[in-house]
Amino acid sequence: MKENIRVRFAPSPTGFLHLGSARTALFNWLYARHTGGKFLLRVEDTDQARSEKKFLEEILEDLKWLGIDWDDEPAYQSKRISSYKDYAVKLLDKGLAYREGEAIIYRVSKSRVIKVNDIIHGGIEFNTDDIKDQVLIKSDGFPAYNFACVIDDNEMGITHIIRGDDHLSNTPKQLLFYEALGFKKPEFAHMPLMMGKDGSKLSKRHGAVAVCEYRKEGFLPEALSNYLLLLGWSPGENREIIGLDEAAKIFDIKDLGNVQARFGIDKLKWINSEYIKKEKTAHLASLLKLENNKLAGEEMAYLEKVVELYKTRFRTLSEFAVLTRGFFTDDFPVDSDAQKKMDKYLKDEKAKKALAEFKSELEKLSDFSKEGIEKSCRSAAEKNSIKPAAIIHPTRIAISGKAVGAGLFEMMELLGRKKVIERLERVVSRPTG
Repeated sequence: MKENIRVRFAPSPTGFLHLGSARTALFNWLYARHTGGKFLLRVEDTDQARSEKKFLEEILEDLKWLGIDWDDEPAYQSKRISSYKDYAVKLLDKGLAYREGEAIIYRVSKSRVIKVNDIIHGGIEFNTDDIKDQVLIKSDGFPAYNFACVIDDNEMGITHIIRGDDHLSNTPKQLLFYEALGFKKPEFAHMPLMMGKDGSKLSKRHGAVAVCEYRKEGFLPEALSNYLLLLGWSPGENREIIGLDEAAKIFDIKDLGNVQARFGIDKLKWINSEYIKKEKTAHLASLLKLENNKLAGEEMAYLEKVVELYKTRFRTLSEFAVLTRGFFTDDFPVDSDAQKKMDKYLKDEKAKKALAEFKSELEKLSDFSKEGIEKSCRSAAEKNSIKPAAIIHPTRIAISGKAVGAGLFEMMELLGRKKVIERLERVVSRPTG
């Protein structure tokens, strides 16, 4: 087991937590937990114009929601401005930097080769001829990004910097500062970026890009974390469902892939559905009450029964309300495809007569259970010499507005005799078209 590993995640509170950033945080957290090291948070809030408290609060909440905890209190760059200036002055005194008005600029020596032994990419070389002189302190008195990062990472004792490929161009600049300041250099691991399914940069057209949006859409945190882990890493043996604690036992940076990971919403929904299936029904019902105001007043016992009936059918919590609207209100829409099928059934006098007879049998039924309901359905079908499907399909549409759903007889038992009869009556009383 490696000792004294220290990694960090350094969000900027200028916007919500992006999926790509969440993935970076997850891999850093996994490595710290795998090695028994520390996972630290640094808030890069020196952009005073764009940094907002609401973004920081949301970022921290999203990290916790995903299952990511951190060691020690977060560090804030905005509280360390004097330290950055002190280090910049040291470089001035060494003759390695110069003033340009109120700004302090680091002088980059030319014709040098900077070598990076990246954990993921291997050896990479940069020539300082391609790097211009670097700003240390801007004219407004705030530090430049690369300079502040180096000082913070050194003082926080960061041993490994795990981040996206978009930071690879920053690495040679930062290494120059490590050298100039006499700091010990950390190890670097640059992950290929998370792209859209079509290979282009992940954007709104590929789906939501902020973690908070997936929370609102009804994804479970365990599922989203699980999916993000698979974008660049594999637990082996073709496994696709793995929790964070188990992943931490086997994760290593060197196992991260060197190819761009592609985000796909369908795969994420599938993983989410797998977590929904194995989640406790009572917990799902509680989450649904919190997520949907329209369900807040529902009896928990009834809601749990509906959840149990549809547990294998909804992929996100938001889908639940769409699929089950007929269980909570009489004002539910009829899907266009379902309406076409209903019209087709009602044109058949024989089928309509059988449906009416089914309704009559249900009114007299002493045992309004799924078994009793099914028996009545098959009896009505037999009396009218039609297949039970000719009753089952229009009944499903009549009571739910949908052509597909959970088991019909289970649905009817849960809805209760009164609602079922009322909804069937609306159909059988319609004039034949």
